[in-house]
Amino acid sequence: MANSTRLRIEGLADLERALDNLSKSVGRSVLRRSLRKAAEPMAERARALAPVKTGKLRESIKFGSLLNGSQRKLHRKLTLEERTAIELFLGPSYVKGSGGRVGHLVEFGTAPHGNGGLFAGTLHPGTPPRPFMRPAFDAEAGPTIARLKPILWAEIEKAAARAARKAARAAAKGR
Repeated sequence: MANSTRLRIEGLADLERALDNLSKSVGRSVLRRSLRKAAEPMAERARALAPVKTGKLRESIKFGSLLNGSQRKLHRKLTLEERTAIELFLGPSYVKGSGGRVGHLVEFGTAPHGNGGLFAGTLHPGTPPRPFMRPAFDAEAGPTIARLKPILWAEIEKAAARAARKAARAAAKGR
């Protein structure tokens, strides 16, 4: 995607070793939960910066791990190593009726164009860009990474404690 940004966090060897002690699915859910918690202030900033006409655009800003069909076509193919990574998308939801379907038009503006439908034949002067996602990202990317490490440690510890309790219950039942 032309306007996407990838962050790679390196140097977290202790966290990686702790994650390796968890099952693959638990580790992925721990990473996803941690990233969502760490990035929530970025979502709040984007909601605060979103222009409010009806409030639907602001309400449509959500996290997701899946893309719709047209977004998947634009999303680059991941390498084998990257397929094991966790991706979390933040932005206006394009679900019909959610209000986010115009998010890209608000963020980047529109060029002058001819109207169709009820106003066919008239010229729309275009709209200036009113960015809300990029400024939120620029302001919160660094703090999000700083928040991620302690949140991730806490989630790993909780998951390890749950796994230990589950193993103790299984051992008590004689499995």
